Amino acid sequence: MTSPQYRGSVFGGTLLVAGSCIGAGMLALPILTGLAGFTPSLLLFLICWLFMMTTGLLLLEVNIWLGGKVGLVTMAGRTLGKRGKVVTWLTFLFLFYCLNVAYIDAGGRLVADFFSSLTGNHLPLWGGELVVVLFFGAVVYLGTAVVDGINRILVIGLAAAYFSLIALGTPHLSSHYLAYHNWHFALAGIPIIITSFGFHNMIPSLAQYLHAEKRRLIAVVAIGSIIPLVIYIVWELLILGIVPPEGPLFATAASEGLSATELLRTISKNGWVTTVAEYFAFFAITTSFLTQSLSFVGFLADGTKIKRKGMGHVFLCLLALAPGFIFTLSYPNLFLTALGFAGGFGAMILFGIIPALMVWKKRKAENDKKSRIVPGGPLLLIAVVVFAAFVFLLQLGYLLGWLQ
Repeated sequence: MTSPQYRGSVFGGTLLVAGSCIGAGMLALPILTGLAGFTPSLLLFLICWLFMMTTGLLLLEVNIWLGGKVGLVTMAGRTLGKRGKVVTWLTFLFLFYCLNVAYIDAGGRLVADFFSSLTGNHLPLWGGELVVVLFFGAVVYLGTAVVDGINRILVIGLAAAYFSLIALGTPHLSSHYLAYHNWHFALAGIPIIITSFGFHNMIPSLAQYLHAEKRRLIAVVAIGSIIPLVIYIVWELLILGIVPPEGPLFATAASEGLSATELLRTISKNGWVTTVAEYFAFFAITTSFLTQSLSFVGFLADGTKIKRKGMGHVFLCLLALAPGFIFTLSYPNLFLTALGFAGGFGAMILFGIIPALMVWKKRKAENDKKSRIVPGGPLLLIAVVVFAAFVFLLQLGYLLGWLQ
C-alpha cells in the first residue's frame, strides 16, 4: 500500500469514511431521537453533519501541512505543545475505549443470538464478545489494505440489508407518526448524532493511503460524510415512521439500552423484517468497528512509538481491544451510555476543540491562505469551539441529572 505505484483509491477511502461513521451509533439514533420526532431530528442531523465535516477538514488541513505522515498525537504535539499532546492522548483513549465497549457489547449480543438461532444451543454473552474481539483483532493485525478489502465486502452487505429493510418497512410507514414532534426532547440525541459522524481518527491513515493528495482527500471526506447523512435520514424516516412515538416504546428502549433493530423486533409481526434487521445490525457494527479499531492501533503506535511489526503489532492490537472486552465483561448493557459518553465528551474535545486550536496555531505560524482547506478566519474556529463546549456541557447536564 505504501509503495509509490499504489496511490490508494478515492472509492476505497470514501467507503472507509462512510464505514467508520455507519456503525453502532446508527443503531442508537432512532432510540434517542424518537421522542423528539422526525423534523427536530432532521434539523439536528444537518447541523451535526456540517460541524463534523468541518472539523474533519480542519484536521486534514493540519495533517497535510505536517507532511501527511503523522498521527493525531504527533499533530497535537507539534502544534499545541506537550500539554496538547497529553490531552489528545488521554481523550483519544477515553473516546475509543468507550466506542469499543459499545461495539463489543452490541456485537457480542448479535453473535450470541446468531449462534443460538443457528445451532439451538446457548452461547453466553461473553462468548459472543470474545468471538468479536478475536476476529477483529486478527483482521486489524493484517493492516489497512486488508481492512479496506474486507470493509468493501461488508459495506456491500450493509447496503443490501439496508435497502431490503427499507423495502420491507416502507409499506408500514405512518404519516401521523412522522408528523409528531416534541422539541423538548430534541437536544438529547445530539451526542449520539455526533458519534455517528465520527470519522476523524481515520484522517492520518487516509492521508498515508492517498499520499496526502489534497483534492482526493477532500473528496473522500466530503462524499464519505454525506453518504451516512443520507442513510441516517432515510433510516430515521423508516424507524420513526413505524414505531409509535406517543407511548413507552422509545423511553423503555432507551432505559434498557436496546438498539433500533431490537426495538423493531418487539413490534414487527413480519419475520423477514426481524431477520433482515439483525443482518443490518451485524454489518453496521462490523464496518464501523473494523475501521475504528484500525485507526486506534495506528494511534497507539504513534503515541507509544511501538513498531507495527511482529510482537509489537500483536501487543498494539491487544492494547486496543482487550481493555474494552474486560470492561464489557464487568459492566454489560452499556451500549447507549458508552456511545453518549463517546460523543458528548470524547468527540467534542478530540474532534471539536483540538482541531480548531491546532488550525489556529497552524495559521498563526504560516499565514498561507493557499494551504487552507476550510474557508473562514478566527470567527469560524471560535464557533467550532463554542459548539463543542455546548455539547460537552449538554452531556454533562444529562449525566448529572440537571437535564431531563
